[in-house]
Amino acid sequence: MPQAAPQLDQATLDLETLTADVVALAMKAGASDAEAAVREGDEFSVNVRMGEVETLKESGSRGLGLRVFLGTRSASTSTSDLTADGIRQLVEGAIALAKVTEEDPFAGLPETAEFGSCISDKGDLHLYYEDVYSLDGKERIEWARRAEAAALAADPRITNSDGGSFDAATGRKVIANSRGFVGGYRTSYAGVSAAPLAMDANGQMQRDGWWTGARRLVDLESPESVGKEAARRTIRRLGARKVPTQRVPIVFAPEVARSLIGSVFEAASGDSIWRHASFLAGKLGEQIAVPTLTIVDDNAMLLPTGAGGFGSSPFDGEGLPSLRTVVVQNGVLQTYLLNTYSARKLGMKSTHNASRGLAGTPGIGCGNLYLEAGQLTPEEIIAQTHTGLYVTSLMGFGTNIVTGDYSRGATGLWIENGQLTHAVEEVTIAGNLAEMLMNVTAIGNDLVFRGSVASPTLRIDGMTIAGA
Repeated sequence: MPQAAPQLDQATLDLETLTADVVALAMKAGASDAEAAVREGDEFSVNVRMGEVETLKESGSRGLGLRVFLGTRSASTSTSDLTADGIRQLVEGAIALAKVTEEDPFAGLPETAEFGSCISDKGDLHLYYEDVYSLDGKERIEWARRAEAAALAADPRITNSDGGSFDAATGRKVIANSRGFVGGYRTSYAGVSAAPLAMDANGQMQRDGWWTGARRLVDLESPESVGKEAARRTIRRLGARKVPTQRVPIVFAPEVARSLIGSVFEAASGDSIWRHASFLAGKLGEQIAVPTLTIVDDNAMLLPTGAGGFGSSPFDGEGLPSLRTVVVQNGVLQTYLLNTYSARKLGMKSTHNASRGLAGTPGIGCGNLYLEAGQLTPEEIIAQTHTGLYVTSLMGFGTNIVTGDYSRGATGLWIENGQLTHAVEEVTIAGNLAEMLMNVTAIGNDLVFRGSVASPTLRIDGMTIAGA
């Protein structure tokens, strides 16, 4: 007989106790192993356009996910009903599903010895700060207004706006499993953005934007500085035009260069490797990039401000302690990025990169993934580029991880004789990731984390621009 579901006081819910109790219920119901995860959070978001509140959202959520194993059969279920009856149905549903799934010899939780003391080993990762909600509702709206107002006031050619915004959120995650692991952590975030529109004398309109985000409110750039930077980026796009089709160096600004690093991560993901769906399959220990290029995934990194990185956590989606993993060192591919399942498929060890929502099996995700900074300033990289394109934004999803083929719509600024000259739009840049990594000719010193994936300015030679 299944054990009675716990009686829960929704107002004072102890998430660690809840997850452990759900695991115990699953084991009593016949599971050979079980893993439960709970997430709760709240968020606030306001967007102001031309000084008026356009959208305002405030919400909270809480959910529970359960993964059970019957030998090598497994299934997962999730619910937002955390009443005793809801949890009982969750457990019964998971067990029933597991009984009808196919056997998979690679399925299962990590081995007990792989779990560590995720909190004490890493110390305080500084992921949560209460000050993200220290502003009252009116002040939050005013921060959004200030960002937009600063953008509108920066230049008379800025005549309209897609708005200014302020966002704040906090969250909590707890995981427990039948191997004895129970762990949890809290996170916080706040952000401000602005997106102005500008018009030139010929009636051509352009839009751009800027943002700031941080774990705590005091680390945010001021709304005024965000608005002014958004205006500067918008104004420089006026007069944009196509350029002729040609092969030239491409200089990627940090905010777009990070997408290239994300593509390398995807290609090095264990799921892509064991499916033979990556141009990096079979490349371990080989030179895949120039010797000046090193890519790191650090899941427990602190930012220069002392706050935790946007991708930091004390443990991964399976409860394994966070690691610092060098993915590419001096151009040599050192490892694939693995969760337990992909590691078993490849006969390797997990790199503690499991990610999971409440439902489904764990996927593979990065922590704080970054390209190590070089020695040159962005200005020096541009000055050393005789002719080329400085890319400031990309469009589309034209990256084929299987073949490495790369093709993206791009906008930016034309480089002539080492100087930024005019804006460029309606062009496509193309190459192949395998060749692009070997053609990196400059890496900037401007590595700044504005998200969990980051890169400094990057120059890649020999790419094709398809334009006029």
